[in-house]
Amino acid sequence: MKFTKMQGAGNDYVYVNCFQESVPDPRQLAIQVSNRNFGIGSDGLILIMPSNVADVRMRMFNSDGSESEMCGNGIRCVAKYAHDHGIVTKQEITAETGAGILTLQLFIGDDGKVGKVRVNMGLPRLTRSEIPLTGEPSLQVVALPLNILHTTFAITCVSMGNPHCVIFVDDVASFQVEKYGPLIENHDLFPRRTNVEFVQVLSRTEVRQRTWERGAGETLACGTGASAVCAAGYLNGVTERKILNHLSGGDLELEWSEDGNLYMTGPAVEVFSGVLEL
Repeated sequence: MKFTKMQGAGNDYVYVNCFQESVPDPRQLAIQVSNRNFGIGSDGLILIMPSNVADVRMRMFNSDGSESEMCGNGIRCVAKYAHDHGIVTKQEITAETGAGILTLQLFIGDDGKVGKVRVNMGLPRLTRSEIPLTGEPSLQVVALPLNILHTTFAITCVSMGNPHCVIFVDDVASFQVEKYGPLIENHDLFPRRTNVEFVQVLSRTEVRQRTWERGAGETLACGTGASAVCAAGYLNGVTERKILNHLSGGDLELEWSEDGNLYMTGPAVEVFSGVLEL
């Protein structure tokens, strides 16, 4: 099976062109290829597929084999692959995901290849039923106290097609992400588990983020998480609607526009291609 390794801000996945390849068991394949000692090494597996309603379709599987609705860094790489490998020729394309159809604007360099992608991530979903969380379905969760191991966190929850729990901390570099991340991910409050973002506010237009991803552990970046952070910062009154987010693997530009949609701009990089013996 032919594959391509790609990364966006350090969030790396193995991509398979399902216009040409067949993947009968993507959950097991995700576990196999993600292993950084015995596989290719990645945060998961992404399938680039034909779509009846968009230019391409993306399916995304975490390193534990579980399927997620969306991946912000992954969708940028899907757009780059689709353009650079001739699946599409337009500079604005649509992609079908588990979170709906997204529109992506491609920034093409002098070499004719995509370097950055701007994604319309859609409307942040803010009610408990949309995220989802247990409790009153119509309520938003902004700075809700949550006690974990005798420590109380103020959590703000947002769905960008997948669930996110945003927590603002004083010093994100020294924060024990690996200790608290899995406990919050699997808390009873979240019936479908959750991604967790730990965020340090540097200014009203700049933040630093570390991410505990549902089904993958700590990753270098999370595009849907960065988008959720943009919304959460504004809802808590600590940031503006437009921010620069420094993630462990690189920077993303976010804007919660006045039209209600949240836009993310960031890099997409092809690392290498190969053939996997199955």
